[in-house]
Amino acid sequence: MKKIIFKNFLRETTQFFILSTCAVTLIVWVIQAVNYMEFVTEDGHSFKVYFLYTIYSLPKIFNKLLPFMFFFSVFFNLIKYEEQNQTLIFWTNGIKKITFLNIIIRYSFLFLTLNFIFTLFIVPLSQDKARSYIRDSNIDYLPLLIKPKKFIDTVEKLTIYSDKKDKNTLENIIIKDTFSNSKSKIIFSKKGYFTQKDDNNFLILTDGKILNINKGKTNAFDFNQTQINLSKYSSKSIKTPKLQEVNTVSLFECLVFTEKVTTDSGDRLKFNCNETISLKKKITQELFSRLFKPFYIPLLALVCGFLLIKSKNSQDFTSYKLKIFVLGVFIISISEISTKFYSLNLIKSLSILLVPLILFILFYYYFRKQSNLKIS
Repeated sequence: MKKIIFKNFLRETTQFFILSTCAVTLIVWVIQAVNYMEFVTEDGHSFKVYFLYTIYSLPKIFNKLLPFMFFFSVFFNLIKYEEQNQTLIFWTNGIKKITFLNIIIRYSFLFLTLNFIFTLFIVPLSQDKARSYIRDSNIDYLPLLIKPKKFIDTVEKLTIYSDKKDKNTLENIIIKDTFSNSKSKIIFSKKGYFTQKDDNNFLILTDGKILNINKGKTNAFDFNQTQINLSKYSSKSIKTPKLQEVNTVSLFECLVFTEKVTTDSGDRLKFNCNETISLKKKITQELFSRLFKPFYIPLLALVCGFLLIKSKNSQDFTSYKLKIFVLGVFIISISEISTKFYSLNLIKSLSILLVPLILFILFYYYFRKQSNLKIS
């Protein structure tokens, strides 16, 4: 009988978690997808790059929502069971509150494991994969970004100005191509138009002049027609890997062995982990966040268990529910904020790591005391 009761509760909680998390994840994903439109409207990437980048952001959104949605799912189901007098049936059938609480805590380790898998492996991999589409993409939509009488510097080291634009045709064009601090090229052209050859974008310029500037020296020559291969340029989108995109093993090796590591075994941009103490601290914070933030999930399960202490017939049950919910949200906030205080100082870091364990022991003792039961 007890096994059936526990299985029903856990099944209903899991179903509610899956449905609610998927719904909220999709809502947040749509909102973020709107913000990512700047990849097309400002950076000139194709809609294919935009779509793939947003798709690979889903694991990160799901993982961010997981602790709260777990807390909300258990909280919601316990409230429902109390309102429907099902918890009263549990107690009359000899189920102890501490036993029920222990079941919920053990159940939370399933989500702790899921959080670990996403945090340590899936999210960094998906984030790096998403960034790879930005790194490898061309500026496919640059012709659409050029507006008359405006300087367009979407492309890295390239600035384009056009006095007039009619579809793909430009008039009175000024282009500055910067190679380095001391070397650049300025092109003046009366007319130009965009074309595509072998999947590469070209800007064809006619009737103009080119000024080559090298260490203060200038030479100029006229041309009847010239072309610029726009596919060799890249946008100003951030391309270097962020810490969140570097796999966990590489971060750990970087911290322990202080060697240069890469985001993968291919020829992508290298992540230099041997630069500054400040970077080492950020790596430590990132690792601690991945390794220890999931340990707050059993604590959230225990906070939900406080709902078992009072019945719906209590006068202050409504305010009590609100206090439990606020406490859960506060703990989630603490788990997010605490990662900012991790440092290279071992004692300081350990003191922060002990916070969820200390709170768990105190809360568990409080539950046992309030329910007047012994640990079973």
